[in-house]
Amino acid sequence: DEIAAAKRSVHFENFLWKKGVLGKRVADALSARARAGVTVRVLLDANGCRKVGKAVEQQLKEAGCKLVKFHGLHLRNIGVMNERDHRKLVVLDGRVALLGGHCIVDSWLGNAEDKEHYADVSVRLRGPIVHSVQAAFSENWVGETGELFMGDDVFPRLERAGEITVHAAYVKPEGSAPAVKILHHAVICCARKRIWIQNPYFIPEPDAIDAFGEAVARGVDVRVMMPATSGSDNPMVQHAGHRNFEKLLRCGVRLFEYPSTLLHQKVMTIDGIWCAIGSTNFDDRSFETNDEITLGFKDAATAKRLDEIFEKYAPHCQEIKLEAWRKRGWGHRLIDNVYYMFNEVL
Repeated sequence: DEIAAAKRSVHFENFLWKKGVLGKRVADALSARARAGVTVRVLLDANGCRKVGKAVEQQLKEAGCKLVKFHGLHLRNIGVMNERDHRKLVVLDGRVALLGGHCIVDSWLGNAEDKEHYADVSVRLRGPIVHSVQAAFSENWVGETGELFMGDDVFPRLERAGEITVHAAYVKPEGSAPAVKILHHAVICCARKRIWIQNPYFIPEPDAIDAFGEAVARGVDVRVMMPATSGSDNPMVQHAGHRNFEKLLRCGVRLFEYPSTLLHQKVMTIDGIWCAIGSTNFDDRSFETNDEITLGFKDAATAKRLDEIFEKYAPHCQEIKLEAWRKRGWGHRLIDNVYYMFNEVL
């Protein structure tokens, strides 16, 4: 609906697009706007979108869409092939943005009603924050095409659209920590009452585990919800995460695994007053390697809505308990440690 309403420009960026019903719907919407004279730029990760289908690519190009692959299989990309564009966003006329975890795969057509349909969270944005999302798209578009776009069609004057303060973290300065990593670790250190995390791929590094432990020690309620190996689309990643469960549990972190399907939302709420939504997984592939974007919101009402999602799934989760976890078999432990060794390439 938002794409269909665009009058001047549509900027679409996604990590994962597979041929199917949803892919055809999105391709039809983008193509219709391009044929109507709207400038449509489509940026797809070359690896994640390798199953988009030749027919879809041909349709987009014939309609007049500018279709570009991020870090495609070319000699010039040899040094950056492991760096993926993991963002999922759309910017329309420079005035509205959609951003979160949703991919263009039929599994995202449902809402966790069965194993084949996932749960996820994205947001619709208006106001000055849209310029930040547009700038994030521009960053990779310029890098791949050399085209620098500007003007009112893409960066119109934007007035404040509400009372919520929003911050976008996406910058990756050369030689220093990416903004998404700084943001995630900073809020853990700043929390005073509660840290609730929903993330599909939770593999914290030692410094983050220590920060969680320090938070618990100062009285913070730290809970993490993630899919179990039975619900994940990539059980190897969940096994890699298991490697550090015992240390997290000893620190006092409460861990919840959802067994039925993939909970793909990347959400944090802090103290009931601040929250984050974005594309970033809680692992060092997202923090250090991928191109990501996370939005931070200072707003109690939004944080409450996200906490309610946590509370919706929590009764159907298995909470991992320290004593039971210590008794898991050696086979399970071996698998966890082997996959942990390769967690940044999974």
